[in-house]
Amino acid sequence: MTTPAERTKAVVDTRDFLGMLANAEEVTIRGLVQSVAISLLRHYPLNVDLDVSASALPGVWTHPTAERPEERTARTRVVPLFPMRTDE
Repeated sequence: MTTPAERTKAVVDTRDFLGMLANAEEVTIRGLVQSVAISLLRHYPLNVDLDVSASALPGVWTHPTAERPEERTARTRVVPLFPMRTDE
């Protein structure tokens, strides 16, 4: 279960990460970007979280338009950091 502190940290850290990527001249460690993205998404708010926030704070958030099917299982899906190659 994601706590409010974890959710807030995910939003702040994601903003910082995107800023770092936007200012980088070159990303040289391919796996680093993927592993950081996975860790940030672990507690990133889903549409249901944004919907609750929009109800409580309509001046800060708006209701999301539609939940994508993959978001329903995003917290239970396991994404490997280093996918196995199947062509060997």
